[in-house]
Amino acid sequence: MGGVKGKRMPREVRERQMMDAAVRAFGRLGYQAASMDEIAELAGVSKPLVYLYLNSKEELFTACIRREAQALLAAVVGGVDAAEPAEEQLWAGLLAFFTHTAEHPDGWAVLSRQARTHGEPFAGEAGRMRDEIVAYVGTLIGAAAQETHRATDRDPELAERDVAGLAQALVGAAESLACWANETPGMTAWEAAATLMNFAWAGLGNLMRSERWSPRGLSPIPDLS
Repeated sequence: MGGVKGKRMPREVRERQMMDAAVRAFGRLGYQAASMDEIAELAGVSKPLVYLYLNSKEELFTACIRREAQALLAAVVGGVDAAEPAEEQLWAGLLAFFTHTAEHPDGWAVLSRQARTHGEPFAGEAGRMRDEIVAYVGTLIGAAAQETHRATDRDPELAERDVAGLAQALVGAAESLACWANETPGMTAWEAAATLMNFAWAGLGNLMRSERWSPRGLSPIPDLS
């Protein structure tokens, strides 16, 4: 498996090779079950070399989380064209998210399941990535509200707390849907993104038109900000 043990190559190439093997092992076996022996075997190197480069299993797992988190965030941000209408920006961000998680299922398993179920410092690393994505999605929702305001001359009435809550809800739904999509044969990234866009955009559109849902017979939920 992997390359020939002892073969000379640049440090960054060797380290990436070991990280790729580690993500595969952690994503498929879990943090506890994946051993440094298996990771070394997958990478085609000796176990002492893995320790030489990455010090410990904990540090290796932390490095994997950081790398996969940075790659996912870069994919989402990179998939959005700021010159497009807000609706198209949100769609592009969702499509980029589901495309990346579908193309990197082991990396997504590391972020969505393994990192969050093994305590600190792993959960904190994954949480920071999530906070960045939530903040970015919040900017897209806020931009959509402003775009609606300019187009209709109606106040979208989206307070800062509304935007923050909607961003949390949308990212949470995307995370759950990505896990389900990766385990559902035949489900494509485009279908997953379209499912969430259809679910979310109708509700967002109503909010931006100041049409808030409320339980029958009661007033709309008041703005407590």
